Amino acid sequence: MTLCQTLTSDFEIEMKRTRQLLERVELSTFKPHEKSMALDYLATHVADLPSWFQFTLETEQFRLEEDFKMEVMQTKEALLALFDKSAETGRQWIAKATDEDMAKTWTFQYGDHFTMTQPRPECVRDILNHLIHHRAQLGVYLRLQNIPIPGPYGPSADDVWK
Repeated sequence: MTLCQTLTSDFEIEMKRTRQLLERVELSTFKPHEKSMALDYLATHVADLPSWFQFTLETEQFRLEEDFKMEVMQTKEALLALFDKSAETGRQWIAKATDEDMAKTWTFQYGDHFTMTQPRPECVRDILNHLIHHRAQLGVYLRLQNIPIPGPYGPSADDVWK
């Protein structure tokens, strides 16, 4: 088993948890703060993030402004279809990653503002952590709109306690 493939179990658990939350999303341009992302953009980003395993494992440098364009989803059906496709892409890239692939570094660049170079194992883990971070943000957005949220690590306050 390669370094990347050791994430398979974590990946599958987090994909299940993420889909459960995305199923509750009612797309809108709601923002809890002027500096926050709009809900539809954030939900689309969450749905798309599993595909970022491909960027990390296929390339050695990723320039966000040049290499990435994201179309914001307009319907829940489109959002869930994007997530399912993205999760499958991530799953495939994790499965085929070799230890040789994982021995390389990866650079993320955002214009002239930010550059980060890390060993690939850190990048791969960071993608999963990045997804979990934004999923939590999305849960707050839903909570602020009184949409019940599933508990990712046990019951949420919306679950009936017996």
